[in-house]
Amino acid sequence: MRPDPLYARYPFFRAAREAVQRADISPPRLVTEGDPAVERARERVERALMSGTVESETPERWSDRDELLSYPIARILVSLVDVRAAVEKYAEAEAATAFDRLTDDLTADDEALRSVETPPRVDLATVLDEFDLTDAVTRVDDDRHRARYRIDVDAYLRLADPDWGDGWRLVNRDLAAGEVPIAGEELHRLLREAVRRRVADGLPFDVRGSAAGDELAAALDADVRTLRDRLAERERLPDIDTVAPAQFPPCMQALLDGEQGDLPPHAAFAATAFLVSLGLDADTIAERWPVLDDDHLDYRVTVLDDRSGSQYPAPSCATMQTFGDCVNPDARCETIDHPLRYYASAVAERDTADGAAD
Repeated sequence: MRPDPLYARYPFFRAAREAVQRADISPPRLVTEGDPAVERARERVERALMSGTVESETPERWSDRDELLSYPIARILVSLVDVRAAVEKYAEAEAATAFDRLTDDLTADDEALRSVETPPRVDLATVLDEFDLTDAVTRVDDDRHRARYRIDVDAYLRLADPDWGDGWRLVNRDLAAGEVPIAGEELHRLLREAVRRRVADGLPFDVRGSAAGDELAAALDADVRTLRDRLAERERLPDIDTVAPAQFPPCMQALLDGEQGDLPPHAAFAATAFLVSLGLDADTIAERWPVLDDDHLDYRVTVLDDRSGSQYPAPSCATMQTFGDCVNPDARCETIDHPLRYYASAVAERDTADGAAD
């Protein structure tokens, strides 16, 4: 099977699913044969649960086939984990990754489009058609870099969530002739929500209940137990509500001091997750750390909030190292494996010293 490379980037597209069906590839057979797509699927779910993305840490290892086939297997794994938080995290991570890819594709300049080194890109017409929005969205200007659109109010209300912020409430929009004006970035946000809903649709589903399903579940048991353990890591992290920036680990201080300029998405996610773990809201974060005050802060905080029981833990030291965000390690770093554990240790040491001084 040699799939369209575009399907590897967007495996939730209808055409991607149909390509898998036409190839008549059986997930149980892939599992029993130890196909690389199974390992990629496990990584896909683990990265979703722990880092809020399904991007591989070693993309060079996987073929387009592995990427495409890992998606249906990942859905099986999430269903076997059978925890609501896992479904929510997985769907959100697939949507977040798709959002980043869509944004790159739809804002690519002419040079990038001509480059033979860039991955295949999708155009807006294809994405709108994919989610049955072709007739609902109309472009109203020709400025490529500041595109503006109008979207039918029914489609807008179906996809927009008031929890994203007051700016998304219909009462704060200039509704006219049954259409809502939106910026290009806002359209991408709505498409992200469309992806999230498609991925979440039907999850979890019953895997067990037949001889083949029971055999498949047994073959994936070790992977499922590993994923459940990873999901439980959040419960094992220290619960701290003290905010003492001087005790932040070096990696977080480096991200938050603003000297690096605009943070890449993975770094902004890591820093925001760390601060949300301390109980801070979007307004407080924006006021105290302007480097995080971008158009996506409110949404990041909403996703990271623990009210739904699906909070992402702040990334571990290993993840920070993978993305090059582990900087200026000190002696304490040698004894811990997570920025929150570093912070808990530093705060406890400070409190002990303050108590001795008193």
